[in-house]
Formats: sequence, C-alpha cells, structure tokens
Amino acid sequence: MEKKRIAAIDFARGISVLLVIIVHTMLIYGSIQTQTQTLLGEIILWMGRGTPMFLVIMGISFNQSSRQHFSAICKRALIILLIGYGLNILKFWVPEYIFGGLPQRFVEAYGLISQTLDSALFFLCLGDILQLAGITLFIIACINHFSQNKWIPLIIGLIIISLSKEMSGYRIGIAGIDYLCDLFFSNKFNVYFPVFPWSSFILIGVFLGKWYKELKENENTFFKKIAIQGIVFILVGAILIKINPEYHFGDYYHLGPGGSIVLMGVMLLFLWISNILTILIGEYKTLFKGITYLSKNVTSLYVIQWILINWGMYVFGFWEHNQITVALLIPVMTLLTLMVNAAFLNCKNKLTNTKILRFQKIKQSKAQLIE
Repeated sequence: MEKKRIAAIDFARGISVLLVIIVHTMLIYGSIQTQTQTLLGEIILWMGRGTPMFLVIMGISFNQSSRQHFSAICKRALIILLIGYGLNILKFWVPEYIFGGLPQRFVEAYGLISQTLDSALFFLCLGDILQLAGITLFIIACINHFSQNKWIPLIIGLIIISLSKEMSGYRIGIAGIDYLCDLFFSNKFNVYFPVFPWSSFILIGVFLGKWYKELKENENTFFKKIAIQGIVFILVGAILIKINPEYHFGDYYHLGPGGSIVLMGVMLLFLWISNILTILIGEYKTLFKGITYLSKNVTSLYVIQWILINWGMYVFGFWEHNQITVALLIPVMTLLTLMVNAAFLNCKNKLTNTKILRFQKIKQSKAQLIE
C-alpha cells in the first residue's frame, strides 16, 4: 500500500528535476567561457551543487515504500542499474554508431578517440547517479536484512564520508575488478558519483525517513529538527573546509568530508524551506500539481532529458554557445523533455490498459467454460 506523500519532498524533488535540465543544458551547450566567466554560467553551475537533493530524497522516500524485504530491494537495485547502463547506450552508443559519431570535441574532452573499443567501453561503463543509486540500494538491502535500527544507516553514512577522500582512487590492479573499485572510489571522470562519498546522502536520507516514521509522520516537528541538523552540518563542514579547502571541496564530484557535510547541511535546510513554501503556495493547486508531476516522474524525466540533450549536440553543437543562446535553449530542452515524457506515459498507459483488457477477456472466457 502506497503511503501518504510528503508535500515538501515532492516540491523539493520537482524543483530538482528542473534544475537538472538547466544544469545539463549549460554543461553540454555552453562554451567554457560561458560556464566559467559569465553570471548565468556561475549561477547555473552552483545550481548543479543541488544534485545531492535527489539522493537525500531517495533515502527518505525509500521508507515510504511497502516493498522493504531483501529480495524486493535487490530487484529495485538491479532495475535501476539496468536503466543506468541502458541510458549510457542511448546517450552515447546510439549517436556514436547510428548518428555518425559523437562530436570530436566531446570525445576528446575525455581523452578518447571516437569509434574505438576503448571509447565504446568507457561510455558504456560511465558511472552516474543511477549506478550510484543501484549500488546503494544493495547496501541498504543488506543493512535492513540485519537491522532495522535507524542509527545504522546514519553511522555507515558518516563512516563513508570520513573515509571518502582517503579511499579516493583506490584500485587493486586487476582489470574488471578495478572498474568495481572505480564505482566505489573513483577520483576520475569515468565515475561522476562514486559510492564514497555520495551513497552517504542516500543513507542519511534513509535515517531521516525512519526518524520521520518514529515522529508519527509529524511534518512540522520533523522539518524543524532537520533545519537544526542542517545548520550544525553546515557549521562543521565549513570549519573543515576552512582548514583545508582543496582536500575537502577541491573537486565537487569527488568530495572530502567537509564538502559532503556542508552539502548535506544545505540540502537539509532546503527541505525545511521547501516545507515552508508548500504551505505558502498551497492555494495555487495548478502550480503544485505541476511540481508534483515532475516529482512523480523523476526517473523517466531524468532519462529523457539526458538523451535529448546529448542527441541535441548534433543540432546545437558541444561547448559552443554564449549565455544568451544557452538561456534560450533551456526552455526549449525543458519543453521537449516534458512533451516526450507525456508521450511516453501515454504509450505506457495504453499498453497497461491493453494488458488489463486482455486479462479480463481471458478471465471471462475461463468463467464461461466453467459455467
């Protein structure tokens, strides 16, 4: 049975979906100068620091599902991993081998040569959020199998944060196994979100979800408490970053403990603000329904926007445009993503209805035979 949705969670996740489209549009189409030396570029790149919101919410929402037994969680993890690697095929292999090759500048940015075995394997195995989510779900399945104590995922998450920089780049020197090491500890851009430290955001989200249930789903108390936690995290993380900025926040995708703690604090405060905003805009039902739609369709929207933006390189180029052009491309890519998602949902609903009708006819036929 589906449990009650948390309005602030839907709001925060819905806003995050929009930010993802904006950030990815800038990263693919904006020139390096646009990204680093313009006001729009700097604002959007800072928006990209909101990625952990997906992860924290994923952890909180995990506790809202009734499918909590070990095999069900592992099945979800496997499906997410398959979607992740399937997305890599659609993002990279389709344009590489059907559209005539990925843009040369794009491939060279990774130090590769187009249409070679090395580039094919690299892009197939590229680690992103979905790979992280799948692996972390396996970890959560193991945790839940042995203990339901809410403190366990929090403790493991904090341990991962504390060890992340020390383990960064760890490999054992065996081909194949080294790729698994990279999924956990990579310090390069073959894996954008390694398990160390990014799984900690999901695990701490799981802790928050369990805590929310213990508070008898009292949203006011819950969000006030996480606001206080957010402030504490920000203060602790800021002190660590001040001591050693390069170690703790030198590389956003491969953070040290201070960077992870600060981002966690910011995400918690954003959830508190989201709760306030949902109360303020509660009367604007159309707006809230739109944001909830984005939240409910987060996975399909994430997949679709990446495919459209990557394929769009054949129309708009890669790293070529100024901030005005990027500003114009953002609503274009957003609208295209929403249109394709609507078409996808329509086809999905039609297939579902067809299966239901077919099942009902079979059931009626069997009933008639019995009579």
